[in-house]
Amino acid sequence: MHTNKQKLARRLKIIEGQVRGIQKMVDKNAYCIDIITQTSAIKQGLSSIEDSLLEGHLGHCVVNQIKSGQTDKATKEILKVYQLKRK
Repeated sequence: MHTNKQKLARRLKIIEGQVRGIQKMVDKNAYCIDIITQTSAIKQGLSSIEDSLLEGHLGHCVVNQIKSGQTDKATKEILKVYQLKRK
């Protein structure tokens, strides 16, 4: 988890920089398509972070809940993850 946490933190810092860059682009009236290209990159980056977090949660937390007999809780969390990913 430590290595994964470092990767996630690094990716978030990159996204933070991208958001600041978009703000500068808007302030300077940059070409709309260029701004949209950058917002798309940010969405992809956030989606990647989300996927990684969900994978870890399902692969560790939910599995441990099932192993400890908390199947109702595990089921609810799986359904919540499914609902979140559909949005």
